[in-house]
Amino acid sequence: MTAAPLPLDDFDHRLLELLQHDAAATLTALGDEVGLSPSAVQRRLTRYRKNGLLRQVAVLDPAQLGNVTLVAVMVTMERESAKQHAAFCTRMRAAPEVQQCYVLAGDWDYLVILATTSVAHYREVAERLFLEEGNIKRYDTRLVFKPVKLGLNLPTRMPVPRPARRRK
Repeated sequence: MTAAPLPLDDFDHRLLELLQHDAAATLTALGDEVGLSPSAVQRRLTRYRKNGLLRQVAVLDPAQLGNVTLVAVMVTMERESAKQHAAFCTRMRAAPEVQQCYVLAGDWDYLVILATTSVAHYREVAERLFLEEGNIKRYDTRLVFKPVKLGLNLPTRMPVPRPARRRK
């Protein structure tokens, strides 16, 4: 069961946008940007963490590591049972190589993004994740040559529609 969305005001939206750009910003700097005291910012951050909206992690640049092979894998399940899908999702969450996993509409059931150390390592991971369990009908692999954009930022609110331009 998914928790109800946390109610957010304009201060919350702005703070969350700022944090997505620089999670190391000080409480004072954040407060100055949004017009709140550092203690008010701290209370909001505590509320975000308590409600599971915010967690902090270190995001590494794969280009700086030099030994990261990114792989996109499209997956179709053999059987369409809730139990099989739950088992697949559990397996994806537990695998450290899985960076992202999405349920899809259409011909494929899932998109899985993997981070491995080589093509040989990818083959080992693919065998473990997609072949050993026996509930995968097919999977299609695409090696990522070069990331164009790596991002984790999420929109915190719907954009305000711009008024239509009047034609002269």
